[in-house]
Amino acid sequence: MNKEINTKIFNKFPVLESERLIFRAFKNSDAHDLFLIRSNDDVMYFMDSPTHKTLQDSEKVISSVEETYKNQTGVNWAIIENSTNEFIGYFGYWRIIKEHCRAEIGYALKPEFWGRGYMSETLKILIDFGFNDLRIHSIEANVNPKNEKSVQLLEKLNFKKEAYFRENYFFNGKFVDSIIYSLLESDLN
Repeated sequence: MNKEINTKIFNKFPVLESERLIFRAFKNSDAHDLFLIRSNDDVMYFMDSPTHKTLQDSEKVISSVEETYKNQTGVNWAIIENSTNEFIGYFGYWRIIKEHCRAEIGYALKPEFWGRGYMSETLKILIDFGFNDLRIHSIEANVNPKNEKSVQLLEKLNFKKEAYFRENYFFNGKFVDSIIYSLLESDLN
């Protein structure tokens, strides 16, 4: 099977829409909203990555996601609520492995938008984009096993557990477990 990532998506940033949401490129002006997410203890509890301490931390992330798009190694969207034009979260194929047609995802929402189906709506649109436009073969999600809501979301969308790694990640002075989930194109049929 000869399969390649569609690099044409890197010619012009793909703006997408769902019923309630717009998915667009990050802007520098999103730094404050990104900071509200990445500095929130409830959001970061299962993230196993450093909490943002300053607005500059969020500005660096935005620069980094812009760079990954330029380098064709990732594509990340700001999630905007259509009716209010408010930045409510983000989703990204933050690591694209071209030679294996595989991409790893990451996502988060502001807590006040949890439980409304926004992330499920987001994943459905962006999974479709991944398989049909980006032309990846598999999508990977690395999840803290204690993050039950994220595990439930992935399983609801037919992601399969590939591995459970015990204490494979050192973060914040301790070793933590992680679960790898994946979704293949064929899992959607």
